[in-house]
Amino acid sequence: MKAKRPTKAQRLSSTTINTLPQTIIENILCFLPIREAARTSILSREWRYKWTTIPKLEFGSSTLSKGKNKEKLPSDIASARKNMDERCKLFNAIHQVLLMRQGPIHEFIFNPIGTYNCFELDQIVFHLSRNHTVKKLTLAFDYISPYKLPLCAFSLHQLTDLYLSFVNLDHQPIVSGFGSLRSLCLMNVWISSKALLRLLSNCPSLKRFTLQGFISHKDCTIIELFDCLHVIEDLTIYGYNARQLVLDSVPEELPTSLIHLKYFCFKEMSLDVNGLLTFLAVLLKCSPNLEHIVLEAELGYNDENEIYSGILEKYSDVWMEHLKELVIYNFNNSKPSMEFVKFIISRSPKLKKVLLIVDDKDEEFEMLKVLLQAPHASPVEIVVK
Repeated sequence: MKAKRPTKAQRLSSTTINTLPQTIIENILCFLPIREAARTSILSREWRYKWTTIPKLEFGSSTLSKGKNKEKLPSDIASARKNMDERCKLFNAIHQVLLMRQGPIHEFIFNPIGTYNCFELDQIVFHLSRNHTVKKLTLAFDYISPYKLPLCAFSLHQLTDLYLSFVNLDHQPIVSGFGSLRSLCLMNVWISSKALLRLLSNCPSLKRFTLQGFISHKDCTIIELFDCLHVIEDLTIYGYNARQLVLDSVPEELPTSLIHLKYFCFKEMSLDVNGLLTFLAVLLKCSPNLEHIVLEAELGYNDENEIYSGILEKYSDVWMEHLKELVIYNFNNSKPSMEFVKFIISRSPKLKKVLLIVDDKDEEFEMLKVLLQAPHASPVEIVVK
């Protein structure tokens, strides 16, 4: 008796996704919202629990099913009820997913859209710190209801990437840091300068750092900040925070503490503000191996050239041996702006490109003419657009 030949569907099923290794299937499921990943359990008996082993969990607005509320209520009452219902549904979903887990969690993302209180998250963070080796953690909240990070979060010693938005970090003291942390992004966080320095000093492997926050107690210097970033390679700081960290007195002899820094981005800064210029000049002095500088300037400079010239003269010995690229957004034709670019191109022997994004197109030609006539330490390409 001849054996039946497999059907086309059977032949396809034996050579498609079912034959892939479990790790690849998990990676594919990671690209789906958690609700969609859980729905794969109905495909077959073999697929019933595959979604419970995916190493990445993301919870937010996409986690909840959208239902229609037919009851007509005043807008404020309806909004409050909606927020409460969404919060309950969201945390119920998280607890159900965690209860069914059959594998480690390496990445956890919590990004709700709403203004409701998330005090239930404390228990979840505690669970993650006790039962899983989480490597990447993202907690992003709404500005109306910031979240106070519980102390148990500092027990996540396996973390390599941490992103916090609208989170209160002002713990006194921070008993320990994150020894394995390589990337830290603090966006709109509340933290004291002492807590910030203590946190950074306990992250000895930190290579990428972004700071935009509300820092209280201006009692630390630029040098103290830089001394906590021994192996930093990628640094992004907002102008508001730079002003908070700059004190009136800067030592004459500056240490080259940022020897690993390759990329620096300075956002929401003004080239005519004395404190920000001091911060930028000190950073250039302390970063002998810097390769890329990106400045996102605020619109509308005041032409205070006397202050600016004094800062340039004070740091005239700065020499950027490895700088390759300078990019400035919202550039204009003010004297501080032009003098700063001249300062850079005259002290950067390996500089290849200067890109200036301007708002006033009528001044492009004049700016380019002036900069091309200025002294150059290298045959740099200057682009104004």
